[in-house]
Amino acid sequence: MINVNTRQRIKGHLEGFIQGLIDGKLPSGFNPKALRISPPTSKEGRLKPFHESLLPEGLLAISEFERSFSTKLGTSFEECAKLIASEVHKSAHRGYVVSGQISTKAVEFIESQFDSVGSKGIQDGAFIMMANYVASIGSEGKLENREIISDLYIERIDKPDLFIELKSPKPNKGQCIEALRRQLLIHGITGGDVSQVRTFFASAYNPYGLKKSLYKHSFGCRYMDMLEGVLIGKEFWDLIGGPGTYEDVLTIYKEFGLEKGPDMLDQLALGY
Repeated sequence: MINVNTRQRIKGHLEGFIQGLIDGKLPSGFNPKALRISPPTSKEGRLKPFHESLLPEGLLAISEFERSFSTKLGTSFEECAKLIASEVHKSAHRGYVVSGQISTKAVEFIESQFDSVGSKGIQDGAFIMMANYVASIGSEGKLENREIISDLYIERIDKPDLFIELKSPKPNKGQCIEALRRQLLIHGITGGDVSQVRTFFASAYNPYGLKKSLYKHSFGCRYMDMLEGVLIGKEFWDLIGGPGTYEDVLTIYKEFGLEKGPDMLDQLALGY
């Protein structure tokens, strides 16, 4: 359960986020009575639970506003995740710099996997082997300096630290493969195997439904280790905050949307 203080901090962040977006995207001639929107189906991979919770009904139908909103919403997920994780764990940081030395041997192995996955895809469960091997050889032989910026770093007590790339649930091929490369580099730089460090590609929601098994995005399923290297929706939030965190976060977004929705529409319609 997210405590009262963290809930208020999340809502405060969302208020600043939404106001900044409205200030920069006031559409001319907007008529709230003309809004139309059709409910998406999970089969089509169009579910957007946080978008629909935060915005007044129909506002997603304004294409220009929706595009800008979707692009920037990721920053709100990062901040909310940091606030929640800070409540539960030893510390949490956004934009965390992972820097240090890694062996040329480890880098060469990572690049070979980068090429292999790009042509063949990756099998579920293979990431653990890759990560452990890179960690084991990360300090062998000739060394070079590398730096990676992790979207979210969570320092945990008596559990592996988490390094998370928090991105769109529908990445393209290049983004999938680059995420794998960044994950492996972190294991090499830190020298931590999966008993000490866990790295994940994560998304705040699943556009296909609640369960991970429903996720069907072709690039994600082919080029990412869905079993061991990816967190989607509920499993992401519950990992960083404990069971029930996903539902709590979604409720906070819905509460904020209900509280501030009328004012959002007024500002967009009247331009004040």
